[in-house]
Amino acid sequence: MKTMKGITWDHTRGYVPMVATAQRYAELNPEIQIQWEKRSLQGFADDPIEKLAQDYDFLIIDHPHIGVMAEAGAVLPLDEYLPSDFLHDQLINQIGHAHENYYYNGHQWALSIDAAAPVASWRADKFAELGLKLPESWSELIALAKLGYVLVPAIPVDSLMNIYPLCLDQSNDLFIKETVVADSKILEFALSRLKELVDCCDSKSLKCNPIKVYEILANNNEKEIYCPMAFSYSNYSREGYCDYPLTFGNVLKGPSGNQLRTTIGGAGIAISKKCRHVNAALDYVRYVMSPSCQRTLYFDSGGQPGHRSAWLDKRTNQDSRNFFQNTLETMDNSYTQNDQKWQEKDIQRYSQSK
Repeated sequence: MKTMKGITWDHTRGYVPMVATAQRYAELNPEIQIQWEKRSLQGFADDPIEKLAQDYDFLIIDHPHIGVMAEAGAVLPLDEYLPSDFLHDQLINQIGHAHENYYYNGHQWALSIDAAAPVASWRADKFAELGLKLPESWSELIALAKLGYVLVPAIPVDSLMNIYPLCLDQSNDLFIKETVVADSKILEFALSRLKELVDCCDSKSLKCNPIKVYEILANNNEKEIYCPMAFSYSNYSREGYCDYPLTFGNVLKGPSGNQLRTTIGGAGIAISKKCRHVNAALDYVRYVMSPSCQRTLYFDSGGQPGHRSAWLDKRTNQDSRNFFQNTLETMDNSYTQNDQKWQEKDIQRYSQSK
């Protein structure tokens, strides 16, 4: 019996699809057992992956960790182990630049198992009941917020994520200089606009991450019925998951009148360099990342797939109030700061799995 362990984050979207796919994989391969554990969402963002890689075979990770992981030699360079046609399929079917976010210094260190970015969400039933129109501009958003109908995630890390699109509303890029997020005037403008929004919302916004926002919107008949941008969770659009399923859609226009560009996120799956059953681990990764698994078992178990076929699939959209097709424009337009793009020529040197 070959036993492996994985670590993911503590939410239905992060944990349940990994358990479900591991269970089914074990049924198909009785000699393999994969056990999944979970850590908090904050731990997902903050915990040093190079330390977790000492104890786990699989790691569900946030892409900003890639550089440190690669430099530490903590995970396998998957391009040296996976077939070129498989990697090519992942590249051409990525959402936005999600797959490329796990490419660093000439290697692919993880695969985009899950794709997300801040998008808009709302209680469609309440908008209809109150006769309200969805905001399309920043001024309409502020007007709705002044009426008490808006909730926004405003803990520090999510405030930063909301600052980025407000900066991009006035500039084409961020981090033009290594230690500078944006020009001081642009940054000041973005901060003032975000403060304007948060000041119009109930103070509970200051304690909310995206999950807390969705729990409030989808499980309580409180006054808030709209969120302009928060990292998306398709679970809250599905019947039976919450009391009042939400409708998700693309983000609105920013203060300057440009369509806001939010930041690509989601999660990647990596294999620890200390994994003792590499071939089995690679086979599981190929299974869970396959288009068929992504748009069926992975999605059905609460996952938010990273493969484009699942986002275009008729059934996944029917079962999620068109979550995927309604947010795909924002996803594909999302911002990423990664100068080391995956080049087509790299495919030619990728070795086949043995």
